Amino acid sequence: MRNEMSGTALAPALWPASVNPVVRNVLLVVVGTGILTLSAKTSVPFWPVNMTLQTFAVMLIGAAYGRGLAVATVVAYLAAGFAGLPVFTNTPPMIAGPGYFLGTTGGFLLGFIPAAFIVGWAADRGWDRSVLKIGAAMIAADIVVFALGFVWLAFFAQLSSGATGIGAASAWTNGVANFLLADAVKIGLAAAAVVAGWRIVENRRAK
Repeated sequence: MRNEMSGTALAPALWPASVNPVVRNVLLVVVGTGILTLSAKTSVPFWPVNMTLQTFAVMLIGAAYGRGLAVATVVAYLAAGFAGLPVFTNTPPMIAGPGYFLGTTGGFLLGFIPAAFIVGWAADRGWDRSVLKIGAAMIAADIVVFALGFVWLAFFAQLSSGATGIGAASAWTNGVANFLLADAVKIGLAAAAVVAGWRIVENRRAK
């Protein structure tokens, strides 16, 4: 049985002990960056608006990777977008790069960093064995993402019209309220997936 303070998250635990940890971590960051990119490009029909799977991917990576590796992965993903690679939603036709972060989603994107930290921190302490515990960590992380995204969207986002921010009421409706149900579903799925992953690992070890 894994010690809750051992700091071993699911994804690193799945790799053979013979694999160099540095090589393993680099490969996991590359894989995680790819997952985040695919999640940004995937739109799922939902009510009241369609949703991407990015929040799901961030929560899943945080829980499966642990704090340090999850944060490194999210930073690598954001750095790729900052450098101009088309890893974000709607790129193309929109152009990635520094200017993308000034747009309407900049606050949400930066919120992925503390979200990965929070969920990864919980995973490092063994909370990834319980849907309720890791789910609670994901809810806390999601609140941070929404808070940063809301403030940026309401008051600082640079709009194509030349205006700055869309106002608090509009930011709440279009940037938060419309996505609460979808994020609840994604958190539930991510929490269940990680706990199920650990059960599979433990069953194999027990044989």
